[in-house]
Amino acid sequence: MRLGFAALNPYTLHPVEIAGQAAALDLVSRGRAFLGLAAGAWLDRLALDRTQPVETMRDAVEIFRRLLAGDRSGFRGSRFSLAAGAGLEYEPFRPCIPLMLGTWRPRMARLAAEVADEVKIGGCANPAMVRLMREWIGRDDVRVVVGAVTVVDRDGDRARALAYEKVVMYLEVVGELDPTLDTGAPPPELFTLAGTPAEVVAQVEELAASGVGRVEFGDPIGLDLLLAEVVPALRR
Repeated sequence: MRLGFAALNPYTLHPVEIAGQAAALDLVSRGRAFLGLAAGAWLDRLALDRTQPVETMRDAVEIFRRLLAGDRSGFRGSRFSLAAGAGLEYEPFRPCIPLMLGTWRPRMARLAAEVADEVKIGGCANPAMVRLMREWIGRDDVRVVVGAVTVVDRDGDRARALAYEKVVMYLEVVGELDPTLDTGAPPPELFTLAGTPAEVVAQVEELAASGVGRVEFGDPIGLDLLLAEVVPALRR
């Protein structure tokens, strides 16, 4: 089992701190950590400077990689820099930790193709978006990950109703991010994994056929059914 450290944000946390926290998690987990970075949403409410997102992420990844590898030669980027001689004060468990970038955008996807192991489309269960992301990445060795609110119930309609209640708080945001959709109210079934065990299995299989390498069951309700019926069916 891997341990995540996902959705850290270089606009709210300096990449030196990100690298130190990721290295600490990797140490205590004995090499089972991975790092997820994302530019994030709703940060306009904090009055943060969110210009140059790709350049910001590129610099953050470079500093993260240099610190983990023990490179103390220094670095000067367009957004972040690292003084010569700066480094972690303890030996990392691994000199390289798997990296996942979260994005819905083509420029960040192209950066991920250069520097990341995975790209995550957060809050997405839309096969068309997965296919588009695969086109943007342009490489088969970078996996696409999706994660969405998950509800599993014997009553599929009840599961979907509950999932839609949970996703409504951010549906407008992620709906606007998905360029595969027409204008209008975004269909909530493309942003949730919900239904009976068999229906959720069918959703995941459709996502896999579109090019998904991994699915994250977000904030799951019906965990017993998920573990007892959905996960075993997907492993067959």
